[in-house]
Formats: sequence, C-alpha cells, structure tokens
Amino acid sequence: MLKVEHVSYRYPNGERDVLQDVCCTLEDGQLSAIVGPSGSGKTTLLSILAGLDSPAEGSVSIDGEDYKSLDLDRCRRERIAMIFQAFHLFPLLNVVENVCFAMELNGVAKSKAVGPAKELLEMVGIGEEKHKRYPAHLSGGEQQRVAIARALAMEPEVLLFDEPTSALDPEMVGEVLSVMQDLAQEGMTMLVVTHEMAFARDVSSHVVYMNQGVICEEGTPEQVFGNPQKQETQDFLSRFRKN
Repeated sequence: MLKVEHVSYRYPNGERDVLQDVCCTLEDGQLSAIVGPSGSGKTTLLSILAGLDSPAEGSVSIDGEDYKSLDLDRCRRERIAMIFQAFHLFPLLNVVENVCFAMELNGVAKSKAVGPAKELLEMVGIGEEKHKRYPAHLSGGEQQRVAIARALAMEPEVLLFDEPTSALDPEMVGEVLSVMQDLAQEGMTMLVVTHEMAFARDVSSHVVYMNQGVICEEGTPEQVFGNPQKQETQDFLSRFRKN
C-alpha cells in the first residue's frame, strides 16, 4: 500500500507550489487513475511516489515504511517501477536484452534471464519474431509494451504510469491500454496518470481528480464520473463528454 500524507512540493526557486497538502492512498491490487488538466501536479506526484523527487512537506510510505527510512535506489529496483511517456529503451540493446538488463540489476544471471524475459514479452504481445529487433525498428506501441515488460521484469509491488499513451499514434493507444487492462485484471497495483478518460472510467477501481496542485475529488469511477460533487470536476468532465 502506498500512502501520501499532507505532501506539498514547490519548484526549487520557490516560485509557486506544485502540490498543496495532498493526501491519498493506493491500496494493494487497486488501479487508481489520476485525471485532470495539464499542469495540475499529476506527474510531480508520480515522481515523488517513484522516489525521483522529495516533498517539501509531508510524507510518503509503502507498506507502513516511510520513504525517509528506505534505500530508495533499492526500493525503485525491487518495489516500485515507473513507465514514462517516452519509452526510454536502451537503443543499442535488442528487445530481449532490454528486458534481461532489468533482471540483471536484481542479480539474475543473463543466462537465466532470457527465458523469463521472453515470457514477459509474449505476455505483453511482443512475439518471438520481434525479440531480436532494436527499439528503432519497433512501432511506438510496441516500444511502450517492451517498456512495460521491462518494468515487470523487476517484479515490482507497484507500477506507476505517467501518461503511457500520450506519445503514441491514436491507432496504437488501444494495444497499450489492453496490456494495462490485463494487468489490472490480474490484480497488479497500479497508479496511472492519464488523459484516456474512457480507460479511467471503465478499467480503474479508483479515480483522483487533480487541479492546481490539489486533489479536488476522488472516489470510485461511478462516483467521480457519474455523480461528481465539485463544480470544477463537473466542468472538467463536461469538456470530456463534449469531446
């Protein structure tokens, strides 16, 4: 379980607060979607949860352990994995080698990593005929699915997704969302920053609406999408419905 308690964050120059007194909980086995306009602090919150940034105030914990007491490098390797907007695959490694590399970081010998790596690639829909290709020879959707397989190779407790489909052509979005839906059905704990409202509504078990660094509303998809309580949530979702 990931828990955020009264987290605030401001730019290093102190110009403005990006997050203000944010509190939320990600339960085990839950897929939580964070939605909201651009610039509302969604990605910053994810970066803090991934241990890439530190809050100015407040605390973050996983399974009751405060981040301040953890070896965050080890935590990122063994407990939390993040999938970014850009794919960040290693261009000089082929598909299988990209996934094997993640296992090697956890101490698995390359000779023993190849089999499990291929199984993970098959699970995300990357067939054997593409295992020896390099990232430049894959479509965007394929690269993102390899990135998901690489993250899963770390055997994390939690997967964080930062707008994983934003860099994809529209026809490739569905193949990545399908993989994420399968993971949700298997009970993977996931936090997804997304502009894919249909995915947030239909697949997630918990929805957070953020605006201007504040969590304005959260609840089940039925509550947030079907009966939003705050006017700003209603206004945001009305724009989505019109689109």
